[in-house]
Amino acid sequence: MAKILGISGSLRAGSYNTALLRAAAGLMPAGATLQIATLRGIPLYDGDVEAREGIPQAVTALKEQMTASDGVLLATPEYNNSMPGVLKNAIDWLSRPAADIPRLFGNRPIAVIGASPGGFGTILAQNAWLPVLRTLGMQPWFGGRLMVSRAGQVFDAEGQMADEKMKAQLQAFLAGFVASLR
Repeated sequence: MAKILGISGSLRAGSYNTALLRAAAGLMPAGATLQIATLRGIPLYDGDVEAREGIPQAVTALKEQMTASDGVLLATPEYNNSMPGVLKNAIDWLSRPAADIPRLFGNRPIAVIGASPGGFGTILAQNAWLPVLRTLGMQPWFGGRLMVSRAGQVFDAEGQMADEKMKAQLQAFLAGFVASLR
């Protein structure tokens, strides 16, 4: 059974990226599951806080979820043509102490998707993640690309994916990513 950890780069209750992960959880191929993690409770990274208090519990919990996964699915918003600060901040905390990097990130398969209300999807945010993932030693999956543009037309008022064409694209993306893990 392939265990994928989904992480949304948005804290917003009505987040399209969190809705995208919920849709993905329901479209996982047979023999695979998607657990959605939260970034809530992760403070802004501060080396003084780390030195004084250690790693926050919310970060430790996310580390445990990551190490129990076979791969990671990042759902990234695009803010100002790049990655969202809240998600980058979480990755920065996860990389502390530096000795944890190989255990958490080293050769861990990762796929990046994203949803945006704009017309270009999240292409720039997805590209901005590549140097970070490379630096951490992760294995990005390049077998597909999924960018949900005009997300307000793809998801209904309850945050459910209503666009059948996009559901099919997401399902194919997930099948490809999961197949790459085997």
